[in-house]
Amino acid sequence: MGEPNGCLHDGREAGSLELHRPVMLAEVLAALGASRGGTFVDATLGLGGHSEAILQAAPQSRVIGFDRDRGAIELAKARLLSFGSRLTAVHTDYRQIREALHQLNTPSVDGILADLGVSSWQLDSPDRGFSFRFGSELLDMRMDQSQGQTAADLVNRVSEKDLADLIWRFGEERAGRRIARRIVASRAHAPLRTTGDLAEIVVKAVNQKGRWRVHPATQTFQALRIAVNSELEGLSEFVDDCVDRLVPGGRLVVVTFHSLEDRIIKQAFKIQSGHCVCPPHLPACNCGARRRVELLTRKALIPGEGEVSENPRARSAKLRACRKLEDAGLL
Repeated sequence: MGEPNGCLHDGREAGSLELHRPVMLAEVLAALGASRGGTFVDATLGLGGHSEAILQAAPQSRVIGFDRDRGAIELAKARLLSFGSRLTAVHTDYRQIREALHQLNTPSVDGILADLGVSSWQLDSPDRGFSFRFGSELLDMRMDQSQGQTAADLVNRVSEKDLADLIWRFGEERAGRRIARRIVASRAHAPLRTTGDLAEIVVKAVNQKGRWRVHPATQTFQALRIAVNSELEGLSEFVDDCVDRLVPGGRLVVVTFHSLEDRIIKQAFKIQSGHCVCPPHLPACNCGARRRVELLTRKALIPGEGEVSENPRARSAKLRACRKLEDAGLL
């Protein structure tokens, strides 16, 4: 389980555009075939690092960037201002790609990139509630702060059983039941409000000695963030929609940052490449496997040692890519 992001923060002001280092940049550009030019979708625009490189790779290229975070969109637009109309930025969830491209009157594109997870700009912002580093920030964790329930809503309202299940399912935290029990006991006296409130409870439940290599609250925070943002919902459908929108020969590149995401994307790619993933005892395939793409990555690509050394948060990144077959057509 890794920290999902593709940037580096070195202690200077959070959100500074110079600090944004898009993860696996060379591998992404190669997998997309960005140098051939065309219209590309950056489904997770973030601060625009990948989009900038795509636009620089070919003078005729255009990028349509999606992001749920309005703040990130504004920063990306400022960063990419010199590219003018070659960038179109849209405030939307990447899983709405079909509807968004329809609204833009763009039925097909040459490549799609989805760099999943939370950016360092969000992790390191003291008003977003993603990290336990600051301690005093409100438990929010929403990528789109204009809607939806916060992490505080979850920990203060969900039943002990459901909390335990959530922490185990999305965080793969073995001490989930113990953590949930302590959360419920604590909120009976006062609601949990800050990241520090939650981190302290988890530490007491998991590791009271106060010595660790990875903070004991890491997996619990991941679980809540995934739940708040519904990060695993609709990923398979997203891959299907992406393949629909690609021109024949178009590329889809997905970068994941934890095993739960990667498992879903790996299976979705297998289905799109015509490999049935149904249990062997079923009399007939019902997973919808149909050969529409060629896998460009038989095994997921991972960052090199140099990149991980410069950007430790990139260590858990995995890149998978596929190319739409010439006879797959456009739906």
